[in-house]
Amino acid sequence: MLTLHGFDFSVFVNKVRYLAHHGGIEYTYNRLDPRQGEMSTEEHLRRHPAGKVPAIEDDGCVLFESNAIMKYLARKHDLSVYPKGITEQALVDQWLDFVSIHVGNAMNRVFINRFVFRLFDIEFDERSLQDGLKFLERFLPVVDNQLKDTGYMVGNGLTIADFNLIAVTDPVELSEVDINPYPNLKSFRERMTAEDFYQKCFKAYSDCFSVEAG
Repeated sequence: MLTLHGFDFSVFVNKVRYLAHHGGIEYTYNRLDPRQGEMSTEEHLRRHPAGKVPAIEDDGCVLFESNAIMKYLARKHDLSVYPKGITEQALVDQWLDFVSIHVGNAMNRVFINRFVFRLFDIEFDERSLQDGLKFLERFLPVVDNQLKDTGYMVGNGLTIADFNLIAVTDPVELSEVDINPYPNLKSFRERMTAEDFYQKCFKAYSDCFSVEAG
């Protein structure tokens, strides 16, 4: 039985949850509370040596890093969201990496500084915030253009690159990032957040903070 260790407002955990729900993969969800030091316990450090999330345990396989976990689960359960063809797989990997490295890191800077630090009454880093906004202005148009023809990141259907994009852009509202200039991305998010695999996690990303608070 698959066990997923994480917490609800981690976009990295959520992309794995989206994949699992879409693929009908049953799992036990072990919610960790970073505020209580549950990510730095010896038990969790055996799962993830850096004390981060997500991490999974699956029939003796212990694995961390969200993109690696998605590939593993897709392969194990023979899911079409990670194609078998070498070229098609490389294209998915390309956009998976691009969004994670460029959009994800930039969004994380903005989200942490505009929302998370404020939530915990921590002084924000203006330079980090401005860098994040600058990178989003550079890279969101690339993503928007990629979605233009089919509405998906790669090909004509859903792939793990799409789960990744959904997750890393989930904080746009809480981060006060306006995606109206990117109509293809906005339409993509409207379609994807209405899907069952998303709704099984929460109605909206902001809901996960009330879950964590409770």
